[in-house]
Amino acid sequence: MEVVIRKLSRQNTGDLNQCDGAFTVTSQLVLNMEDGKLGYVVVPVAPYEKRYSIDEINAGDYVNNPEKAVFFAYADGELAGQIRLIKWWNAYAYIDDIVVDVKYRRKGIGRMLLAKAVEWAKAGSFPGLALETQNNNVAGCSLYKSFGFELGGCDRFLYKGLHPSTDEIALYWYLFF
Repeated sequence: MEVVIRKLSRQNTGDLNQCDGAFTVTSQLVLNMEDGKLGYVVVPVAPYEKRYSIDEINAGDYVNNPEKAVFFAYADGELAGQIRLIKWWNAYAYIDDIVVDVKYRRKGIGRMLLAKAVEWAKAGSFPGLALETQNNNVAGCSLYKSFGFELGGCDRFLYKGLHPSTDEIALYWYLFF
């Protein structure tokens, strides 16, 4: 399989947000503190389907903008994933969205998109990358940890405004350069 990473341009705006990001949750991270460091264990849960809502963005805001970027991964010419990056308020490059299409998972696409994010962030002189995900995205968390990200914080109440009965916990991951 040949994978090519391309930056969002006026020619490929139709590929924006076209990946299927749904996944089945079968486990979640349960957080703990040890020696002043946030950690976790993975525990099984009753399976359920998870699908993130798609943020509608203006593609033109990302084309030729040094503070924003979108990159697509194409596997053998077919859209396989995307990553959306922005300059965050705290000077980090922030991964606003990363998704690998369901049929291309576990083939290294996510790692390639993260590598492109690192390249973009270093070229922009950012001190590192940051992102937020949830404790039920175990596959994503495993990828971030294996890539060198550190779990820096959590928020138990972030999603309660949208879904009062949720038990999802927001997790904040950082990669320092």
